[in-house]
Amino acid sequence: MGKVVSQQELILRCRQRKDSGHKIVFVAGVFDLLHPGHVRLLEQASSYGDVLVAAVLNDSSVRAAAVAEPGQKNSRVAAVQQPITAAAERVEIVAALAAVDYAVEVSMDALPELLAELRPDTAVENAEPSGVALLAGAAKGGLNSVRIPIEPGHSTASIIERIVQLPGSE
Repeated sequence: MGKVVSQQELILRCRQRKDSGHKIVFVAGVFDLLHPGHVRLLEQASSYGDVLVAAVLNDSSVRAAAVAEPGQKNSRVAAVQQPITAAAERVEIVAALAAVDYAVEVSMDALPELLAELRPDTAVENAEPSGVALLAGAAKGGLNSVRIPIEPGHSTASIIERIVQLPGSE
């Protein structure tokens, strides 16, 4: 049973798992330049149910949402248009993590419909104040929504900043 699935296959598999009494947990994100903050978010998210679905935003959605973090010190970092890693590769990497049962590539525009079709028991969102609210409508639809605080010191932007600061990286 593959962990990287299409949206239709995901809906089918999750319905089967729900029919068997499993609790479905949904988390969406960019998951670019995977770091311990991502791993810890996914591990914590998996504790809210039996099946963890990780929706990885496609490249065009990430580019559309790319904004510099407030207080960004380095303009070269702010100028980086994410994603650095292509969506197909990000989905594959996320799916390889033990906490993740299914990984799917999705556009930001398709998230509300996917959530409506999946009907997960819980939606988890990273509680980063400067982040894009990926699951903004979840609570309105009666979906249990959980915000997990970000891991201090772990972010894709901080990784990029460290790379840019390396000698000879001008």
